[in-house]
Amino acid sequence: MASYYDEVSRTFNEYLLVPGYSSSACSPQAVDLATPLVRFARHQRPDISLNIPMTSAIMQSVSDDTMAIALAREGGISFIYSSQPIADEAAMIARVKDYKAGFVVSDSNLRPEDTLQSIMELIERSGHSTMPVTHDGSSTGELLGIVTSRDYRPSRTPLDTCASEFMTPRSMLIVAPKGTSLKEANDIIWDHKLNALPIVDENYHLVHIVFRKDYDSHKENPLENLDEAKRYRVGAGINTHDYEDRVGPLVEAGADVLCIDSSEGFSEWQARTLAWIRANYGESVKVGAGNIVDKEGFRFLADAGADFVKVGIGGGSICITREQKGIGRGQATSLIEVAAERNRYFAETGTYIPICSDGGIVYDHHLTLALAMGADFMMLGRYFARFDESPTNRFTINGNYVTEYWGEGSARARNWQRYAQDSSSKLSFEEGVDSYVPYAGPLKDNVALTLAKIRSTMCNCGALSIPEFQDKAKLTIVSSTSIVEGGAHDVMLKDQANVSQTNFR
Repeated sequence: MASYYDEVSRTFNEYLLVPGYSSSACSPQAVDLATPLVRFARHQRPDISLNIPMTSAIMQSVSDDTMAIALAREGGISFIYSSQPIADEAAMIARVKDYKAGFVVSDSNLRPEDTLQSIMELIERSGHSTMPVTHDGSSTGELLGIVTSRDYRPSRTPLDTCASEFMTPRSMLIVAPKGTSLKEANDIIWDHKLNALPIVDENYHLVHIVFRKDYDSHKENPLENLDEAKRYRVGAGINTHDYEDRVGPLVEAGADVLCIDSSEGFSEWQARTLAWIRANYGESVKVGAGNIVDKEGFRFLADAGADFVKVGIGGGSICITREQKGIGRGQATSLIEVAAERNRYFAETGTYIPICSDGGIVYDHHLTLALAMGADFMMLGRYFARFDESPTNRFTINGNYVTEYWGEGSARARNWQRYAQDSSSKLSFEEGVDSYVPYAGPLKDNVALTLAKIRSTMCNCGALSIPEFQDKAKLTIVSSTSIVEGGAHDVMLKDQANVSQTNFR
């Protein structure tokens, strides 16, 4: 007969943290949110860590190169979605790695005969104000000059004027030879008070541009998640079908870590994928796996060689797996069990395998609860889909500003590779929906607010790091009535009242 669990399957909303002793040393500014991303041995450091415990989901509606750059700047990492052609995914990864390398390949280039009218149109499309002029208008053509906003005045310069007439010619430019290090390039920029420094080869062909703003960006974002070459870190999704073709190009493009994107990870398919990667790349390629919801699933993937394990089935806001198939588990219960098994595995083997809580996050305090329950980091979809940096369209619906958000199991995503083990071109049934979420603005501001809440709560529990928080956290189950008590109640909120104010005093 079937096996039954004695305990109820619970969600984050059914738990609260109980405050602990907080010393005078506990201030939000002192909290360190660094956390491991991949497995490591006892007394060693992980090869890849995060400066904040947040990753963006492997979803078409969430993680492209724009999102990856924005999140890495704040200290997290994005996993570029795999439900696209291999070349397209590799190109997104390459753009992320090139962006922070300091040595930028220019994608807004001019020919000498381009008119101011066409230049203004290019600026409108790209948002770039510094544009090299090359003999053929390519990013690697012979450098003839540069056009910046200081070189023309739209109100005085005729729109049919060619770039060659108002550009700053190369005879007046300061350039650096190919092979110049990033530190040397930044020194030249500061010594000569430049905003941009072209890097050219021996034939004066443009190779890269180094911008002052990239140096300034690092100073303004001290938690940036960078690799050894000072480039932004980026992850990439793979599937259990075309991994033999996909992994190589993604690694060559610069992916720092891979993750098998699957609705259910306790499978021979994931073990095969991990075994193939280990046989062909050894330990040099880091790869996470999942998703699972119990200790058996964790053990299976840990023994198969996963560098981290994702926890959660059916808890995502756009996921209807539980409705369609009756399979899954409450996210809090899953996470608590898997975290306990992760700790047992570490005690037995000396290898620590981080776990990622994926799904079930609705409010900011759910992230804090997930950390307290043992998650090393969280993977978020709906959270990031709301921001300017998401790849989705924005609309006004009934007076509300919203963004599109759809699941990888929806018909729109057409991601059969995530849900089926055959080669059909469409899903038999959907496990995700197509929806809207409220628009929330720029990622930076929202992430800063969320992290402020996490740090403040950790201080309330007397913890200054995630491991200390997990050691000291005290959790209590709450009743349905206490959940109501936890919000505003028995009052009329001013922003919801539609009354004319009369002063009776």
